[in-house]
Amino acid sequence: MPTVENNRRDIARTRVVQDHAVALQPGQSRLRVDAFGLTANNVTYAVFGDMLRYWEVFPAPESPAEWGRVPVWGFGEVTESQSESLTVGERLFGFLPMSDELIITPGKSDASGLSDVAAHREGLFGTYNRYQRVEADPSYRADRDQHQMLLYPLFVTGFVIDDFLIDQGDFGAEQIVVSSASSKTALGVAHSAHRRGAKVVGLTSVGNVAMVADLGLYNEVLAYDNVDQLAAVPSVFVDIAGNADVVQAVHHRLEGNLGHSMIVGNTNWDHQATTSGDLPAPTPEFFFAPTQISKRTKEWGADGLAQRMAAAWNTFADWADSWLTFEQVVGADAVVAAFGDLAAGRTNPRTGFIATMIDPSASL
Repeated sequence: MPTVENNRRDIARTRVVQDHAVALQPGQSRLRVDAFGLTANNVTYAVFGDMLRYWEVFPAPESPAEWGRVPVWGFGEVTESQSESLTVGERLFGFLPMSDELIITPGKSDASGLSDVAAHREGLFGTYNRYQRVEADPSYRADRDQHQMLLYPLFVTGFVIDDFLIDQGDFGAEQIVVSSASSKTALGVAHSAHRRGAKVVGLTSVGNVAMVADLGLYNEVLAYDNVDQLAAVPSVFVDIAGNADVVQAVHHRLEGNLGHSMIVGNTNWDHQATTSGDLPAPTPEFFFAPTQISKRTKEWGADGLAQRMAAAWNTFADWADSWLTFEQVVGADAVVAAFGDLAAGRTNPRTGFIATMIDPSASL
């Protein structure tokens, strides 16, 4: 059973290992990993793997753990079950490894889904242990499997970021500045903010300016070298790029006008900073989407939150059809290559990778 692993200290280094088949223990279920989305967000999971415990979701068997398994979002089907919570043939959506199989220990089960309560996942945030039963998912549409794998988790992050800003009165801002504006997480933020009439400014590489502007979500799109053209008005900064030079430039340009600076991702994880010095206030704060999700679940109820997200998601998915092309990635070697392209920033923002480790030709 092939599984992709990344070096935890140099995430651009990948390898494929062969896991041995193991028998299920009482209470466990076996999932066939059918397909999953691959985006720059998975690179962020690797970059923040230690800080946010992503490496603990699917721990590599070797010790000490030089290598790790990056989580992805996708669909799996139950092929064997020793658990009363799952029956063979059920289809689930949630966190999966880049592999062709996953064994989980279902617990905390209800009509909509269940959680993996395996010992190694104890203490991890509930959102990442949760598996949604496809048949009970209000957001699911059979013709949008690819959209859900590739975009839905990133859309949710963007939706929740914007909801957090709404919750804080946008910190008094007149504009929301978003870096890595071509990334799918950034598009989720921009789409939600755009729908409510907020002014959103996108920052991106010079080669992506025209494409991002054509999407019609941003009121203004600037290249990273043109941060000095940002309007000096009350603002919030949503940093998805993780580029220290851009952060410095934005904070200096908006000094005295920046109400909040949010760290979300690190799509420019390998960028070597060329500037240094004190960063004008405010101190950037890391945003962890599950915290806001937990808050809204308590306030709105799980069903209330799901209904709000489903309505916004359908609008977002409809819009994505106007510009997004899906590319199939089949087999371990192709998955490794696609992850490498994402980590190196070599991908076209209009392309989305839908991957599977199950290579039909391998059985011929």
